[in-house]
Amino acid sequence: MNLQEATALLAHTPATFNALLRGMPDIWTSRNEGTGTWAPIEIVAHLIHAERTDWLTRARMIIDSGESATFAPFVRDGQVQEMQGKSLEQLLDEFAHVRSASLAELRGLNLQPKDLDRRGRHPALGSVTLAQLLATWVVHDLTHVHQVSRVLAHQYREAVGPWSGYLGVLQCAGHSS
Repeated sequence: MNLQEATALLAHTPATFNALLRGMPDIWTSRNEGTGTWAPIEIVAHLIHAERTDWLTRARMIIDSGESATFAPFVRDGQVQEMQGKSLEQLLDEFAHVRSASLAELRGLNLQPKDLDRRGRHPALGSVTLAQLLATWVVHDLTHVHQVSRVLAHQYREAVGPWSGYLGVLQCAGHSS
């Protein structure tokens, strides 16, 4: 895992969601794929929640406590609180702001290559390295970019008619919520 490459992608994620979602009609941003799935607005709120409670909180725990402390379990429905009374545009702005602050804080940690081997304790996975945590942050972003694409395509699942079999995004059964 290369920290500079990872932070480059993390820095671009808010602009990616902004380009996909800002100004779009509700059909694209507030609908999901069915029961138990998330709409794009919920996904953006989830990313804000993760930004506030997961990545840097856990990175600091690894640096400060190593494996002597266990990460708090992640609240998977934390986006519900994040969304209260906010428009998608407000959430997109908030995500850009919290991500920028996170990356500034990450830079402030002045991590060295040897730091990436430091270990922490995940409540379900056990021992994990800082490099694994940071790589997961990157792939988590990409998972949700993929998820938003899939949710958007779902809105036209029936409209494409016989072409649906040729459109890979419509064949994906999903693997994130």
